[in-house]
Amino acid sequence: MLSTGKLASYVTLFIVAASLIEAAVLSLRKRCDGQAPFNWSEVWLSLADLVGRKLLAFLPISLATPIFHFAWEHRLFTLTIDNVLLVLLVFVGQEFCYYCYHRASHRMRFFWASHAVHHSPNQLTLTSAYRLGWTSKLAGPVFFFAPLVWLGVRPEIAVAILSFNLLYQFWLHNTWMPKLGWLEYVFNTPSAHRVHHASNVDYLDANYGGVLIVFDRLFGTYVAERAEEPCRYGLVTPTRSRNPLVVEFEHWASLARDIAAAPNLWTAVCHAILPPGWRADGKGETTEELRRRSLAATRTEA
Repeated sequence: MLSTGKLASYVTLFIVAASLIEAAVLSLRKRCDGQAPFNWSEVWLSLADLVGRKLLAFLPISLATPIFHFAWEHRLFTLTIDNVLLVLLVFVGQEFCYYCYHRASHRMRFFWASHAVHHSPNQLTLTSAYRLGWTSKLAGPVFFFAPLVWLGVRPEIAVAILSFNLLYQFWLHNTWMPKLGWLEYVFNTPSAHRVHHASNVDYLDANYGGVLIVFDRLFGTYVAERAEEPCRYGLVTPTRSRNPLVVEFEHWASLARDIAAAPNLWTAVCHAILPPGWRADGKGETTEELRRRSLAATRTEA
C-alpha cells in the first residue's frame, strides 16, 4: 500500500502533467486559430509557486499543527467516523468551514494578501489551480477549520477532507468546459468557478464554494456565468510582473505600506481587516464602491 507521502507525490505529478498537456493543447489551438498567443509565463509562475511551497513544506512554520493540537486537546466530543451519515455531516461541515475561509479570504485584506496570488493569473488554465501562494499556510486557513477538530474530528481526518476539497477544485480551472446542467445547482463547476476568477465588476466576490455551491446559494453569493458577459480573468488591477517574488509578495508589501502610512491605530487595523481596496476617505476600490461607480456610469450613459 502506498504511503501518504508517495500518494501525494503521484497526485502532484499527475496534476502537473495534466495541466501541461492542457497548456500545450491550448497553445497549439490558439496558434492554429490565429488568436493571441498562449501566455506560457503564467504557467512558469504557477510552477514556481508550486516548487516554492514544496520547499517551504520542509520548514516547521505552519500554524496548523499547534492550533489543531490545541483544538484536539480541548475537544467537546470524540467522533468515530464509522457510518455514512456521519461522513456526510463532517463533509458538509468542512464545506461550510471552507466557504467561511474562502469568503474571508476575499473580504478581509489580511487573508487576501495571500489569496490574491491564486487570482493573479491573467488567463485561467489548470495550472492556475496550484498557484496558491507561498504564505498560504501562514495566513490563517487553519483558524477556520479548527472548529471541526474542536467538535471531535481527528486532525488528520480534517486535513484529509480539506485535501480532497482542494484536489476536487483542480479540474474547475478551465475555460473550455460548458455548463453542466442540473449539477450547477448543487456542485461547484468550471462555469461557477470561472465567475469566481473573473475581475468583471458584476462577477466580483462570488461563488466561494469548494465542492458544493449550496452555501453560495443559501447566503446570496452565487452568480451565474452569462454569455453576454465574458469573464475577464486576473485581478481588478492586473498583475503584470513575471517575477515570482513580486507575484508572491506584492499584496503583502502594499498592505504593509498602507499600515505604516496610517494616521492612527484604528485606520491601520481597518486596512488589515476590511475588504481589499478600502480607503479611509471612501474613495477606494472595494467591490461595493466599484459597483456603485459602474451603476452611476451606466445611468449617466442612459
